[in-house]
Amino acid sequence: MLATLGILVLLVLPSVLGIVRDRRIDRQLREAQETRGDRRDQKSSSRSTVPSTATWYADGRRSKKFVSS
Repeated sequence: MLATLGILVLLVLPSVLGIVRDRRIDRQLREAQETRGDRRDQKSSSRSTVPSTATWYADGRRSKKFVSS
């Protein structure tokens, strides 16, 4: 019975640790969003810093080197 309980704990432990980690990350994101919300009043930039898919695709195409055989 003790071996069965040990196996059960080993199987459930990664899930529990993942849930705890996800909750910690969610809490950190909420706190960061709250502090960012305070600063957003001072800075009004609505432009995204993430490049578009077209830009990403074009950069990838430009970086390829063609080798003639």
